[in-house]
Amino acid sequence: MRWTLKPKPSSEKVKTLSAELKVDQLIATLLVQRGIETYEAARQFFRPSLEDLHDPYLMKDMLKAVNRIETAIAEGENILVFGDYDVDGTTAVSLMSSYLKSFYPNVATYIPDRYDEGYGISYKGIDYADDNGCSLIIALDCGIKSIDHVAYAKKKNIDFIICDHHRPGEFLPEAVAVLDPKREDCSYPYDELCGCGVGFKLIQALAQNRNQTIEDLLPYLDLVATAIAADIVPITGENRTLAKFGLEVINSNPRPGIKALVQNVKKKVLTITDVVFIIAPRINAAGRIKHGNEAVALLTEYDLDQAEIFASEIEQHNSDRKDLDKQITIEALDQIEINQETDKFTTVVYNKNWHKGVIGIVASRLTETYYRPTIVFTKSGDKLAASARSVKDFDIYNALEACAQHLEQFGGHMYAAGMTLKEENYAAFKEAFERTVEETIHPDLLTPEISVDAEINLTDINDKLIRILNQFEPFGPQNMTPVFMSKGLKDSGYAKGIGADEDHLKLFVKQNGSQGFGAIGFGLGKKLNLVKNQNPFEAVYCIDENEFNGNVTIQLRLKDLR
Repeated sequence: MRWTLKPKPSSEKVKTLSAELKVDQLIATLLVQRGIETYEAARQFFRPSLEDLHDPYLMKDMLKAVNRIETAIAEGENILVFGDYDVDGTTAVSLMSSYLKSFYPNVATYIPDRYDEGYGISYKGIDYADDNGCSLIIALDCGIKSIDHVAYAKKKNIDFIICDHHRPGEFLPEAVAVLDPKREDCSYPYDELCGCGVGFKLIQALAQNRNQTIEDLLPYLDLVATAIAADIVPITGENRTLAKFGLEVINSNPRPGIKALVQNVKKKVLTITDVVFIIAPRINAAGRIKHGNEAVALLTEYDLDQAEIFASEIEQHNSDRKDLDKQITIEALDQIEINQETDKFTTVVYNKNWHKGVIGIVASRLTETYYRPTIVFTKSGDKLAASARSVKDFDIYNALEACAQHLEQFGGHMYAAGMTLKEENYAAFKEAFERTVEETIHPDLLTPEISVDAEINLTDINDKLIRILNQFEPFGPQNMTPVFMSKGLKDSGYAKGIGADEDHLKLFVKQNGSQGFGAIGFGLGKKLNLVKNQNPFEAVYCIDENEFNGNVTIQLRLKDLR
Protein backbone atom coordinates (compact mmCIF):
# COMPACT_ATOMS: atom_id res chain seq x y z
CA MET A 1 0.00 0.00 0.00
CA ARG A 2 1.41 3.40 -1.05
CA TRP A 3 0.64 6.42 1.09
CA THR A 4 0.66 9.61 -0.96
CA LEU A 5 0.35 12.91 0.84
CA LYS A 6 -1.53 15.38 -1.37
CA PRO A 7 0.54 18.47 -2.24
CA LYS A 8 -0.04 21.35 0.17
CA PRO A 9 -2.06 24.05 -1.58
CA SER A 10 -0.86 27.67 -1.77
CA SER A 11 -0.59 29.02 1.78
CA GLU A 12 -1.87 32.41 0.57
CA LYS A 13 -5.09 30.85 -0.75
CA VAL A 14 -5.51 28.84 2.47
CA LYS A 15 -4.98 31.90 4.70
CA THR A 16 -7.39 34.05 2.67
CA LEU A 17 -10.13 31.41 2.65
CA SER A 18 -9.60 30.63 6.33
CA ALA A 19 -10.11 34.31 7.19
CA GLU A 20 -13.12 34.76 4.87
CA LEU A 21 -14.94 31.69 6.19
CA LYS A 22 -13.74 32.04 9.80
CA VAL A 23 -12.60 28.41 9.86
CA ASP A 24 -9.22 27.03 10.86
CA GLN A 25 -6.51 26.39 8.30
CA LEU A 26 -7.03 22.63 8.24
CA ILE A 27 -10.59 23.05 6.91
CA ALA A 28 -9.43 25.76 4.46
CA THR A 29 -6.68 23.40 3.23
CA LEU A 30 -9.21 20.58 2.62
CA LEU A 31 -11.44 22.99 0.67
CA VAL A 32 -8.67 24.42 -1.53
CA GLN A 33 -7.53 20.84 -2.30
CA ARG A 34 -11.07 20.26 -3.61
CA GLY A 35 -10.84 23.31 -5.88
CA ILE A 36 -12.94 25.51 -3.56
CA GLU A 37 -10.99 28.75 -3.29
CA THR A 38 -13.54 31.55 -2.84
CA TYR A 39 -16.27 32.48 -0.40
CA GLU A 40 -18.90 31.97 -3.14
CA ALA A 41 -17.56 28.52 -4.11
CA ALA A 42 -17.58 27.56 -0.41
CA ARG A 43 -21.17 28.81 -0.07
CA GLN A 44 -22.25 26.58 -2.96
CA PHE A 45 -20.30 23.67 -1.45
CA PHE A 46 -21.69 23.93 2.09
CA ARG A 47 -25.14 25.23 1.16
CA PRO A 48 -26.02 23.71 -2.23
CA SER A 49 -29.26 25.10 -3.62
CA LEU A 50 -31.50 23.92 -6.43
CA GLU A 51 -31.21 27.51 -7.69
CA ASP A 52 -27.55 26.68 -8.51
CA LEU A 53 -28.59 24.12 -11.15
CA HIS A 54 -27.64 25.22 -14.66
CA ASP A 55 -30.22 26.24 -17.25
CA PRO A 56 -30.96 22.99 -19.16
CA TYR A 57 -31.24 24.96 -22.41
CA LEU A 58 -27.47 25.55 -22.26
CA MET A 59 -27.11 21.93 -23.40
CA LYS A 60 -26.66 21.53 -27.16
CA ASP A 61 -29.86 20.28 -28.89
CA MET A 62 -32.06 20.74 -25.79
CA LEU A 63 -34.55 23.00 -27.58
CA LYS A 64 -34.79 20.48 -30.46
CA ALA A 65 -35.48 17.68 -27.96
CA VAL A 66 -38.19 19.63 -26.13
CA ASN A 67 -39.87 20.73 -29.37
CA ARG A 68 -39.93 17.16 -30.70
CA ILE A 69 -41.48 15.80 -27.48
CA GLU A 70 -44.07 18.61 -27.41
CA THR A 71 -44.95 17.85 -31.06
CA ALA A 72 -45.36 14.15 -30.20
CA ILE A 73 -47.69 15.06 -27.32
CA ALA A 74 -49.69 17.53 -29.41
CA GLU A 75 -50.18 14.95 -32.17
CA GLY A 76 -50.91 11.99 -29.91
CA GLU A 77 -47.82 9.98 -30.98
CA ASN A 78 -46.70 6.91 -29.06
CA ILE A 79 -43.38 7.50 -27.26
CA LEU A 80 -40.98 4.71 -26.27
CA VAL A 81 -38.54 5.41 -23.43
CA PHE A 82 -35.49 3.18 -23.94
CA GLY A 83 -32.64 2.67 -21.48
CA ASP A 84 -29.89 0.35 -20.39
CA TYR A 85 -30.33 -2.47 -17.85
CA ASP A 86 -27.97 -1.10 -15.17
CA VAL A 87 -28.89 1.29 -12.34
CA ASP A 88 -28.20 4.44 -14.38
CA GLY A 89 -30.33 3.16 -17.28
CA THR A 90 -33.27 1.80 -15.28
CA THR A 91 -33.50 4.86 -13.01
CA ALA A 92 -33.33 7.11 -16.11
CA VAL A 93 -36.15 5.19 -17.83
CA SER A 94 -38.21 5.30 -14.61
CA LEU A 95 -37.59 9.04 -14.29
CA MET A 96 -38.44 9.95 -17.89
CA SER A 97 -41.47 7.64 -18.25
CA SER A 98 -43.05 8.55 -14.90
CA TYR A 99 -42.57 12.28 -15.59
CA LEU A 100 -44.12 12.07 -19.08
CA LYS A 101 -46.95 9.86 -17.84
CA SER A 102 -47.82 12.48 -15.22
CA PHE A 103 -49.47 14.44 -18.06
CA TYR A 104 -49.45 12.20 -21.16
CA PRO A 105 -50.65 8.56 -21.39
CA ASN A 106 -49.07 7.25 -24.61
CA VAL A 107 -45.70 6.31 -23.11
CA ALA A 108 -44.13 2.84 -23.02
CA THR A 109 -40.75 1.68 -21.69
CA TYR A 110 -38.17 -0.72 -23.06
CA ILE A 111 -35.10 -2.22 -21.38
CA PRO A 112 -32.99 -4.51 -23.60
CA ASP A 113 -32.35 -8.06 -22.44
CA ARG A 114 -28.77 -8.27 -21.18
CA TYR A 115 -28.24 -11.74 -22.69
CA ASP A 116 -30.26 -11.59 -25.87
CA GLU A 117 -29.63 -7.98 -26.96
CA GLY A 118 -26.61 -6.80 -24.98
CA TYR A 119 -25.67 -3.24 -24.13
CA GLY A 120 -27.19 -0.15 -25.72
CA ILE A 121 -29.82 0.48 -28.39
CA SER A 122 -30.90 -2.77 -30.07
CA TYR A 123 -32.56 -3.55 -33.41
CA LYS A 124 -35.03 -5.67 -31.43
CA GLY A 125 -35.99 -2.56 -29.40
CA ILE A 126 -36.51 -0.52 -32.58
CA ASP A 127 -38.66 -3.34 -34.05
CA TYR A 128 -40.68 -3.34 -30.81
CA ALA A 129 -41.26 0.42 -31.24
CA ASP A 130 -42.30 -0.14 -34.86
CA ASP A 131 -44.69 -3.01 -33.97
CA ASN A 132 -46.32 -0.84 -31.30
CA GLY A 133 -46.71 2.27 -33.45
CA CYS A 134 -44.11 4.35 -31.58
CA SER A 135 -42.74 7.16 -33.75
CA LEU A 136 -40.38 8.63 -31.13
CA ILE A 137 -37.77 6.84 -29.02
CA ILE A 138 -36.08 8.65 -26.14
CA ALA A 139 -32.87 6.71 -25.39
CA LEU A 140 -31.20 7.23 -22.02
CA ASP A 141 -27.70 6.27 -20.82
CA CYS A 142 -26.89 4.83 -24.25
CA GLY A 143 -26.96 5.65 -27.96
CA ILE A 144 -24.05 8.04 -28.45
CA LYS A 145 -22.38 5.55 -30.82
CA SER A 146 -25.55 3.95 -32.23
CA ILE A 147 -25.18 5.42 -35.73
CA ASP A 148 -26.46 2.32 -37.58
CA HIS A 149 -29.37 1.78 -35.18
CA VAL A 150 -30.60 5.36 -35.52
CA ALA A 151 -30.34 5.08 -39.34
CA TYR A 152 -32.33 1.80 -39.20
CA ALA A 153 -35.05 3.53 -37.12
CA LYS A 154 -35.17 6.43 -39.57
CA LYS A 155 -36.09 4.03 -42.39
CA LYS A 156 -39.06 2.99 -40.26
CA ASN A 157 -40.03 6.67 -39.72
CA ILE A 158 -39.02 6.52 -36.05
CA ASP A 159 -37.21 9.55 -34.59
CA PHE A 160 -34.61 9.35 -31.83
CA ILE A 161 -33.71 11.67 -28.97
CA ILE A 162 -30.48 10.51 -27.34
CA CYS A 163 -29.60 11.39 -23.72
CA ASP A 164 -26.15 9.97 -23.03
CA HIS A 165 -23.06 10.78 -20.99
CA HIS A 166 -20.50 8.43 -22.55
CA ARG A 167 -17.70 9.66 -24.79
CA PRO A 168 -18.88 10.19 -28.38
CA GLY A 169 -17.05 8.62 -31.30
CA GLU A 170 -15.87 10.54 -34.37
CA PHE A 171 -19.43 10.90 -35.72
CA LEU A 172 -22.76 11.40 -33.94
CA PRO A 173 -25.93 9.45 -34.79
CA GLU A 174 -28.40 11.35 -36.98
CA ALA A 175 -30.98 11.72 -34.22
CA VAL A 176 -33.41 14.64 -33.86
CA ALA A 177 -31.41 15.66 -30.78
CA VAL A 178 -28.24 14.32 -29.15
CA LEU A 179 -27.97 15.48 -25.54
CA ASP A 180 -24.51 14.63 -24.21
CA PRO A 181 -22.45 17.15 -22.25
CA LYS A 182 -19.30 15.33 -23.44
CA ARG A 183 -19.98 16.38 -27.06
CA GLU A 184 -17.08 18.49 -28.35
CA ASP A 185 -19.50 21.17 -29.56
CA CYS A 186 -21.58 21.30 -26.35
CA SER A 187 -20.72 24.20 -24.05
CA TYR A 188 -22.89 23.02 -21.12
CA PRO A 189 -21.02 24.13 -17.97
CA TYR A 190 -20.88 20.68 -16.30
CA ASP A 191 -19.94 17.54 -18.23
CA GLU A 192 -19.87 14.88 -15.48
CA LEU A 193 -23.61 14.11 -15.34
CA CYS A 194 -24.67 10.45 -15.39
CA GLY A 195 -27.27 9.19 -17.89
CA CYS A 196 -30.14 9.73 -15.44
CA GLY A 197 -28.71 13.22 -14.80
CA VAL A 198 -28.93 14.06 -18.52
CA GLY A 199 -32.51 12.70 -18.45
CA PHE A 200 -33.23 14.98 -15.50
CA LYS A 201 -31.99 18.02 -17.48
CA LEU A 202 -34.47 17.09 -20.23
CA ILE A 203 -37.41 16.89 -17.81
CA GLN A 204 -36.19 20.15 -16.23
CA ALA A 205 -36.39 21.79 -19.69
CA LEU A 206 -39.83 20.28 -20.34
CA ALA A 207 -40.98 21.48 -16.91
CA GLN A 208 -39.83 25.05 -17.62
CA ASN A 209 -41.74 24.90 -20.88
CA ARG A 210 -44.86 23.86 -18.92
CA ASN A 211 -44.50 26.56 -16.24
CA GLN A 212 -43.49 24.05 -13.57
CA THR A 213 -40.82 24.92 -11.01
CA ILE A 214 -37.82 22.93 -9.80
CA GLU A 215 -39.87 22.16 -6.65
CA ASP A 216 -42.28 20.18 -8.86
CA LEU A 217 -39.36 17.92 -9.84
CA LEU A 218 -38.15 17.15 -6.28
CA PRO A 219 -39.95 13.75 -6.15
CA TYR A 220 -37.72 12.52 -9.03
CA LEU A 221 -34.45 13.28 -7.28
CA ASP A 222 -34.37 9.98 -5.34
CA LEU A 223 -33.83 8.31 -8.73
CA VAL A 224 -31.16 10.82 -9.78
CA ALA A 225 -29.22 10.45 -6.50
CA THR A 226 -29.35 6.66 -6.82
CA ALA A 227 -27.91 6.83 -10.35
CA ILE A 228 -25.19 9.31 -9.35
CA ALA A 229 -24.12 7.05 -6.47
CA ALA A 230 -24.21 3.84 -8.54
CA ASP A 231 -22.47 5.22 -11.63
CA ILE A 232 -19.50 6.52 -9.60
CA VAL A 233 -19.49 9.94 -11.28
CA PRO A 234 -17.75 12.88 -9.54
CA ILE A 235 -19.69 14.29 -6.58
CA THR A 236 -18.91 17.87 -7.58
CA GLY A 237 -20.92 20.79 -8.94
CA GLU A 238 -24.34 19.89 -10.23
CA ASN A 239 -24.00 16.20 -9.31
CA ARG A 240 -23.35 17.16 -5.69
CA THR A 241 -26.44 19.38 -5.55
CA LEU A 242 -28.63 16.69 -7.16
CA ALA A 243 -27.18 13.98 -4.88
CA LYS A 244 -27.70 16.05 -1.74
CA PHE A 245 -31.34 16.87 -2.44
CA GLY A 246 -31.95 13.36 -3.76
CA LEU A 247 -30.65 11.88 -0.50
CA GLU A 248 -33.05 14.13 1.39
CA VAL A 249 -35.92 12.67 -0.66
CA ILE A 250 -34.67 9.09 -0.04
CA ASN A 251 -34.58 9.81 3.71
CA SER A 252 -37.84 11.74 3.99
CA ASN A 253 -40.28 10.78 1.26
CA PRO A 254 -38.93 8.21 -1.21
CA ARG A 255 -41.03 6.62 -3.95
CA PRO A 256 -42.71 3.35 -2.84
CA GLY A 257 -40.16 1.22 -4.75
CA ILE A 258 -37.17 2.69 -2.93
CA LYS A 259 -39.08 2.68 0.37
CA ALA A 260 -39.75 -1.05 -0.10
CA LEU A 261 -36.04 -1.73 -0.78
CA VAL A 262 -34.77 0.06 2.33
CA GLN A 263 -37.47 -0.57 4.92
CA ASN A 264 -35.54 -3.47 6.47
CA VAL A 265 -32.38 -1.37 6.86
CA LYS A 266 -31.77 -0.55 10.53
CA LYS A 267 -30.21 2.88 9.86
CA LYS A 268 -32.30 6.00 10.41
CA VAL A 269 -30.46 8.18 7.87
CA LEU A 270 -28.99 6.70 4.69
CA THR A 271 -25.78 8.18 3.26
CA ILE A 272 -24.54 8.07 -0.32
CA THR A 273 -22.45 5.03 0.72
CA ASP A 274 -25.63 3.22 1.77
CA VAL A 275 -27.14 3.99 -1.63
CA VAL A 276 -24.03 2.47 -3.29
CA PHE A 277 -24.05 -0.69 -1.16
CA ILE A 278 -27.75 -1.22 -0.33
CA ILE A 279 -30.03 0.29 -2.99
CA ALA A 280 -27.87 0.12 -6.15
CA PRO A 281 -26.90 -3.60 -6.04
CA ARG A 282 -30.54 -4.59 -5.64
CA ILE A 283 -31.70 -2.49 -8.60
CA ASN A 284 -28.79 -3.89 -10.60
CA ALA A 285 -29.61 -7.47 -9.60
CA ALA A 286 -32.84 -7.42 -11.64
CA GLY A 287 -30.97 -6.85 -14.91
CA ARG A 288 -28.12 -9.18 -13.91
CA ILE A 289 -30.23 -12.20 -12.95
CA LYS A 290 -33.65 -11.77 -14.56
CA HIS A 291 -34.53 -8.63 -16.53
CA GLY A 292 -34.10 -4.86 -16.09
CA ASN A 293 -37.86 -4.48 -16.62
CA GLU A 294 -38.33 -5.66 -13.03
CA ALA A 295 -36.29 -2.69 -11.77
CA VAL A 296 -38.42 -0.25 -13.80
CA ALA A 297 -41.62 -1.91 -12.56
CA LEU A 298 -40.41 -1.46 -8.96
CA LEU A 299 -39.26 2.16 -9.39
CA THR A 300 -42.44 3.31 -11.17
CA GLU A 301 -44.91 1.51 -8.85
CA TYR A 302 -47.05 3.86 -6.77
CA ASP A 303 -48.75 1.22 -4.60
CA LEU A 304 -46.57 0.30 -1.60
CA ASP A 305 -48.02 -3.21 -1.19
CA GLN A 306 -47.27 -4.03 -4.82
CA ALA A 307 -43.82 -2.40 -4.53
CA GLU A 308 -43.07 -4.67 -1.55
CA ILE A 309 -43.88 -7.74 -3.67
CA PHE A 310 -41.54 -6.50 -6.43
CA ALA A 311 -38.86 -5.68 -3.85
CA SER A 312 -38.93 -9.17 -2.33
CA GLU A 313 -38.46 -10.71 -5.80
CA ILE A 314 -35.52 -8.39 -6.41
CA GLU A 315 -34.11 -9.29 -2.97
CA GLN A 316 -34.08 -12.92 -4.10
CA HIS A 317 -32.27 -11.97 -7.35
CA ASN A 318 -29.69 -10.09 -5.26
CA SER A 319 -29.15 -13.14 -3.06
CA ASP A 320 -28.66 -15.33 -6.18
CA ARG A 321 -26.27 -12.72 -7.59
CA LYS A 322 -24.12 -12.85 -4.43
CA ASP A 323 -23.85 -16.66 -4.60
CA LEU A 324 -22.89 -16.51 -8.28
CA ASP A 325 -20.28 -13.82 -7.90
CA LYS A 326 -18.61 -15.64 -4.97
CA GLN A 327 -18.45 -18.90 -6.94
CA ILE A 328 -17.16 -17.33 -10.17
CA THR A 329 -14.53 -15.27 -8.30
CA ILE A 330 -13.14 -18.48 -6.77
CA GLU A 331 -13.03 -20.14 -10.21
CA ALA A 332 -11.35 -17.09 -11.77
CA LEU A 333 -8.68 -16.91 -9.04
CA ASP A 334 -8.00 -20.63 -9.58
CA GLN A 335 -7.62 -20.04 -13.33
CA ILE A 336 -5.01 -17.30 -12.71
CA GLU A 337 -3.03 -19.69 -10.47
CA ILE A 338 -3.28 -22.67 -12.85
CA ASN A 339 -2.21 -20.54 -15.86
CA GLN A 340 0.67 -19.14 -13.76
CA GLU A 341 -0.46 -15.57 -14.44
CA THR A 342 -0.05 -14.13 -10.96
CA ASP A 343 2.86 -11.86 -12.00
CA LYS A 344 1.46 -10.28 -15.16
CA PHE A 345 0.47 -6.66 -15.79
CA THR A 346 -3.16 -7.62 -16.50
CA THR A 347 -5.78 -10.17 -15.55
CA VAL A 348 -7.73 -11.62 -18.49
CA VAL A 349 -9.83 -14.71 -17.73
CA TYR A 350 -12.52 -16.63 -19.60
CA ASN A 351 -15.02 -19.42 -18.94
CA LYS A 352 -17.93 -20.03 -21.29
CA ASN A 353 -20.23 -20.99 -18.40
CA TRP A 354 -19.81 -17.87 -16.27
CA HIS A 355 -22.99 -15.86 -15.74
CA LYS A 356 -22.85 -12.74 -17.88
CA GLY A 357 -24.76 -10.71 -15.30
CA VAL A 358 -22.00 -10.82 -12.68
CA ILE A 359 -18.74 -10.68 -14.65
CA GLY A 360 -18.41 -6.93 -13.93
CA ILE A 361 -18.60 -7.58 -10.18
CA VAL A 362 -16.11 -10.45 -10.54
CA ALA A 363 -13.71 -8.13 -12.41
CA SER A 364 -13.90 -5.71 -9.46
CA ARG A 365 -13.26 -8.56 -7.00
CA LEU A 366 -10.21 -9.73 -8.95
CA THR A 367 -8.68 -6.23 -8.87
CA GLU A 368 -8.94 -6.42 -5.06
CA THR A 369 -6.67 -9.50 -5.13
CA TYR A 370 -4.36 -8.66 -8.05
CA TYR A 371 -4.31 -4.91 -8.32
CA ARG A 372 -4.12 -4.46 -12.12
CA PRO A 373 -6.38 -3.83 -15.16
CA THR A 374 -8.80 -6.76 -15.33
CA ILE A 375 -11.13 -8.25 -17.95
CA VAL A 376 -13.54 -11.15 -17.38
CA PHE A 377 -14.97 -12.94 -20.45
CA THR A 378 -17.88 -15.32 -20.87
CA LYS A 379 -19.75 -16.79 -23.84
CA SER A 380 -22.65 -14.74 -25.17
CA GLY A 381 -24.41 -16.21 -28.20
CA ASP A 382 -21.76 -16.92 -30.82
CA LYS A 383 -19.32 -14.35 -29.38
CA LEU A 384 -17.46 -13.67 -26.14
CA ALA A 385 -18.59 -10.76 -23.99
CA ALA A 386 -16.55 -9.13 -21.25
CA SER A 387 -16.50 -6.58 -18.49
CA ALA A 388 -13.33 -4.59 -17.74
CA ARG A 389 -12.24 -2.75 -14.59
CA SER A 390 -9.20 -0.55 -14.14
CA VAL A 391 -6.97 0.64 -11.32
CA LYS A 392 -6.68 4.23 -10.12
CA ASP A 393 -5.30 6.65 -12.74
CA PHE A 394 -5.07 4.09 -15.57
CA ASP A 395 -7.36 4.67 -18.57
CA ILE A 396 -8.59 1.23 -19.62
CA TYR A 397 -10.73 2.71 -22.44
CA ASN A 398 -7.56 3.98 -24.15
CA ALA A 399 -5.90 0.57 -23.71
CA LEU A 400 -8.89 -1.12 -25.38
CA GLU A 401 -8.78 1.41 -28.19
CA ALA A 402 -5.17 0.34 -28.84
CA CYS A 403 -6.36 -3.30 -29.16
CA ALA A 404 -9.50 -2.47 -31.15
CA GLN A 405 -8.51 -4.56 -34.18
CA HIS A 406 -9.19 -7.73 -32.14
CA LEU A 407 -12.61 -6.53 -30.86
CA GLU A 408 -16.06 -6.53 -32.44
CA GLN A 409 -17.20 -3.61 -30.30
CA PHE A 410 -16.38 -1.88 -27.02
CA GLY A 411 -17.56 1.08 -24.98
CA GLY A 412 -17.19 2.64 -21.58
CA HIS A 413 -14.91 5.07 -19.80
CA MET A 414 -11.61 5.37 -17.95
CA TYR A 415 -12.31 2.87 -15.19
CA ALA A 416 -14.90 0.46 -16.59
CA ALA A 417 -15.78 -0.86 -20.02
CA GLY A 418 -17.58 -3.64 -21.85
CA MET A 419 -16.70 -5.41 -25.09
CA THR A 420 -17.41 -8.34 -27.41
CA LEU A 421 -15.08 -10.33 -29.65
CA LYS A 422 -15.00 -13.51 -31.73
CA GLU A 423 -13.76 -16.54 -29.81
CA GLU A 424 -10.91 -17.12 -32.28
CA ASN A 425 -9.57 -13.61 -31.47
CA TYR A 426 -9.47 -14.15 -27.69
CA ALA A 427 -5.83 -15.30 -27.43
CA ALA A 428 -4.54 -12.53 -29.72
CA PHE A 429 -6.53 -9.90 -27.81
CA LYS A 430 -5.29 -11.18 -24.45
CA GLU A 431 -1.68 -10.95 -25.65
CA ALA A 432 -2.19 -7.47 -27.18
CA PHE A 433 -3.90 -6.14 -24.05
CA GLU A 434 -1.08 -7.42 -21.79
CA ARG A 435 1.53 -5.83 -24.09
CA THR A 436 -0.34 -2.50 -24.29
CA VAL A 437 -0.72 -2.23 -20.51
CA GLU A 438 2.91 -3.26 -19.91
CA GLU A 439 4.09 -0.52 -22.28
CA THR A 440 1.81 2.25 -20.98
CA ILE A 441 1.20 1.76 -17.25
CA HIS A 442 3.42 3.43 -14.68
CA PRO A 443 4.70 0.68 -12.31
CA ASP A 444 3.49 2.68 -9.27
CA LEU A 445 -0.12 2.31 -10.47
CA LEU A 446 0.09 -1.45 -9.81
CA THR A 447 0.27 -0.82 -6.05
CA PRO A 448 -2.93 0.41 -4.36
CA GLU A 449 -2.61 4.01 -3.21
CA ILE A 450 -4.06 5.75 -0.21
CA SER A 451 -4.30 9.43 -0.96
CA VAL A 452 -3.82 11.42 2.27
CA ASP A 453 -5.35 14.90 2.54
CA ALA A 454 -3.29 16.16 5.49
CA GLU A 455 -1.03 15.17 8.35
CA ILE A 456 -2.59 16.16 11.68
CA ASN A 457 -2.16 15.58 15.40
CA LEU A 458 -4.83 13.86 17.47
CA THR A 459 -5.21 17.17 19.38
CA ASP A 460 -6.66 18.64 16.15
CA ILE A 461 -9.66 16.29 16.39
CA ASN A 462 -12.66 17.76 18.18
CA ASP A 463 -16.44 18.11 17.90
CA LYS A 464 -16.18 21.31 15.84
CA LEU A 465 -13.95 19.61 13.24
CA ILE A 466 -16.40 16.69 13.00
CA ARG A 467 -19.36 19.05 12.64
CA ILE A 468 -17.73 20.82 9.67
CA LEU A 469 -16.48 17.57 8.07
CA ASN A 470 -20.05 16.23 8.18
CA GLN A 471 -21.03 19.18 5.98
CA PHE A 472 -18.58 17.97 3.30
CA GLU A 473 -21.08 15.19 2.52
CA PRO A 474 -22.25 13.69 0.25
CA PHE A 475 -18.86 12.10 -0.46
CA GLY A 476 -17.77 10.46 -3.68
CA PRO A 477 -15.23 10.79 -6.49
CA GLN A 478 -13.39 14.16 -6.38
CA ASN A 479 -14.99 14.82 -2.99
CA MET A 480 -13.85 11.79 -1.03
CA THR A 481 -14.07 11.43 2.75
CA PRO A 482 -10.97 13.25 4.05
CA VAL A 483 -8.08 10.93 4.94
CA PHE A 484 -5.61 12.00 7.63
CA MET A 485 -2.21 10.76 8.73
CA SER A 486 -0.75 10.91 12.22
CA LYS A 487 2.70 9.83 13.46
CA GLY A 488 4.01 8.74 16.84
CA LEU A 489 0.82 6.93 17.85
CA LYS A 490 0.66 4.31 20.58
CA ASP A 491 -2.04 1.89 21.62
CA SER A 492 -3.11 2.04 25.27
CA GLY A 493 -2.66 -1.71 25.80
CA TYR A 494 -6.09 -2.37 24.32
CA ALA A 495 -5.14 -3.72 20.87
CA LYS A 496 -6.83 -6.94 19.80
CA GLY A 497 -8.04 -8.80 16.75
CA ILE A 498 -11.83 -8.99 16.38
CA GLY A 499 -14.27 -10.74 14.06
CA ALA A 500 -14.73 -14.44 13.33
CA ASP A 501 -11.13 -14.92 12.12
CA GLU A 502 -9.76 -11.91 14.00
CA ASP A 503 -9.42 -10.20 10.59
CA HIS A 504 -10.12 -6.76 12.06
CA LEU A 505 -8.18 -4.65 14.51
CA LYS A 506 -9.50 -2.70 17.48
CA LEU A 507 -7.31 -0.18 19.33
CA PHE A 508 -7.41 2.78 21.67
CA VAL A 509 -4.81 5.27 20.41
CA LYS A 510 -3.00 8.20 21.98
CA GLN A 511 -0.25 10.54 20.81
CA ASN A 512 2.22 12.07 23.27
CA GLY A 513 -0.26 11.66 26.12
CA SER A 514 -3.12 13.30 24.15
CA GLN A 515 -6.77 12.46 24.64
CA GLY A 516 -7.32 8.90 23.37
CA PHE A 517 -9.63 7.71 20.59
CA GLY A 518 -11.11 4.33 19.81
CA ALA A 519 -9.93 3.03 16.45
CA ILE A 520 -11.01 0.20 14.19
CA GLY A 521 -9.18 -1.23 11.19
CA PHE A 522 -11.25 -3.52 8.98
CA GLY A 523 -9.05 -6.19 7.40
CA LEU A 524 -6.00 -5.01 9.39
CA GLY A 525 -6.01 -7.87 11.93
CA LYS A 526 -2.70 -9.15 10.59
CA LYS A 527 -0.99 -5.91 11.69
CA LEU A 528 -1.69 -6.55 15.39
CA ASN A 529 2.00 -7.26 16.13
CA LEU A 530 2.97 -3.80 14.83
CA VAL A 531 1.04 -2.07 17.62
CA LYS A 532 1.46 -4.50 20.52
CA ASN A 533 3.49 -3.58 23.62
CA GLN A 534 2.88 0.11 22.94
CA ASN A 535 5.15 0.09 19.88
CA PRO A 536 4.96 3.52 18.18
CA PHE A 537 3.34 3.52 14.74
CA GLU A 538 1.87 5.87 12.15
CA ALA A 539 -1.61 5.50 10.67
CA VAL A 540 -3.84 6.78 7.90
CA TYR A 541 -7.50 7.04 8.81
CA CYS A 542 -10.88 8.71 8.39
CA ILE A 543 -12.71 10.23 11.33
CA ASP A 544 -16.10 8.69 12.07
CA GLU A 545 -18.79 9.05 14.69
CA ASN A 546 -19.66 5.75 16.32
CA GLU A 547 -23.13 5.39 17.82
CA PHE A 548 -23.58 2.68 20.47
CA ASN A 549 -26.46 2.44 22.94
CA GLY A 550 -27.40 6.04 22.20
CA ASN A 551 -23.87 7.35 22.91
CA VAL A 552 -21.99 9.01 20.08
CA THR A 553 -18.19 8.92 20.26
CA ILE A 554 -15.44 9.95 17.86
CA GLN A 555 -13.73 6.94 16.27
CA LEU A 556 -10.80 6.62 13.87
CA ARG A 557 -11.47 4.27 10.95
CA LEU A 558 -7.98 3.03 10.12
CA LYS A 559 -7.12 2.47 6.46
CA ASP A 560 -3.54 1.32 7.03
CA LEU A 561 -0.75 1.52 9.58
CA ARG A 562 3.02 1.05 9.63
